[in-house]
Amino acid sequence: MNTIINQLPLIQVILSVLLVIVILLQQSEESLGGAFGGSDSTDSVKKTRRGGEKLMFNAAITIAVLFTVTSIASFLLN
Repeated sequence: MNTIINQLPLIQVILSVLLVIVILLQQSEESLGGAFGGSDSTDSVKKTRRGGEKLMFNAAITIAVLFTVTSIASFLLN
């Protein structure tokens, strides 16, 4: 049990670096107008995630959940 507690900070660092990388690699179609509810693009068709983009999106969600779980476990075990 002690070894798991000692490894949690290392696991959190690895997950946080992976999360930053996955988020930065995701493609963003929105520009400044999208931040305020408008759209700068000429087409207003909602784009569907496919292939690698969907994989990156799901990976970001999974890594974020794992990071949250390890953070809560670290808090409760200390």
